[in-house]
Amino acid sequence: MRHYLEFERPIADLEAKIEELSALSESGGAKLDKELDALRQRTEVLRRETYSVLEPWQKTQVARHPERPHLVDYINGLIEDFVELRGDRKFGDDQAIVGGLGRFRGQPVVIMGHEKGHDTNSRLKHNFGMARPEGYRKSVRLMEMAEQFGLPVLSFVDTAGAYPGLGAEERGQAEAIARSTEKCLTLRAPMVATITGEGGSGGAIAIAAANRVLILEHSIYSVISPEGAASILWKDGARAKEAADRMKITAPDLLKMGIVDRIVEEPAGGAHSDKEAMIHMLGGVLEEELRALSFMTPDQLVAQRAERFYEIGRKGF
Repeated sequence: MRHYLEFERPIADLEAKIEELSALSESGGAKLDKELDALRQRTEVLRRETYSVLEPWQKTQVARHPERPHLVDYINGLIEDFVELRGDRKFGDDQAIVGGLGRFRGQPVVIMGHEKGHDTNSRLKHNFGMARPEGYRKSVRLMEMAEQFGLPVLSFVDTAGAYPGLGAEERGQAEAIARSTEKCLTLRAPMVATITGEGGSGGAIAIAAANRVLILEHSIYSVISPEGAASILWKDGARAKEAADRMKITAPDLLKMGIVDRIVEEPAGGAHSDKEAMIHMLGGVLEEELRALSFMTPDQLVAQRAERFYEIGRKGF
């Protein structure tokens, strides 16, 4: 069964009615083609209208939708001959960050990103996309390989944040995040990062300090979750909706402030409503961005990236 968000209830009611009438029609009870066509058109219009006026808290819910495309979906849909590379060569392998080598539309690339998992077992395996230090050290290893062989890097961000557990702190979580961020900023190869769902704090920027930062239409990117901000500001996590409104975490606000460079349109009803269309649309945008960066020298790539991040905070406020 599809997972519906609270504000999608009217859409869910119409789709339930469509299923009911379809079953009745297929059983030979009655010919209901006209009624079904009318209901489908009405559902599509309602879906478009609903998603055109989403509030920040509703966008946060969409960004966290369990059926939203994950890293493995983008790899399967965009990357050929993918070879996963595991381990940080220091402690172990962290499956919250998955990465490796592959071909994107014929071009060899390095791919890495957060994977949240799609069911109980895979979510536990990938720790809900919350990386430990060895995950970020793996990302550094992948970027160093990309630099050595002159390969572009594609990163996909979807995490609530880095894992805050005791073991992660003992193994140097803050240092690992800083090293990964530093490597992004100094990488002598093209890098394009995409916020595909939830971009949470340092756990996100550690693999998102790229030449070009893209964000899907209904994704969010923030220094802290709305719940965390509400708990700190008002000692009340229940005020997360109010915090989301004030934090400017949605794609249009982030573009205005220069935190992201481009918004990638999602299908009507969000990326989860049509995964194949979303993957295809993002693939076209990534191809454009990589082509534009391909004319830059390693020195120019580093300089452009530095200027891009220095500029944040100087405009759009």
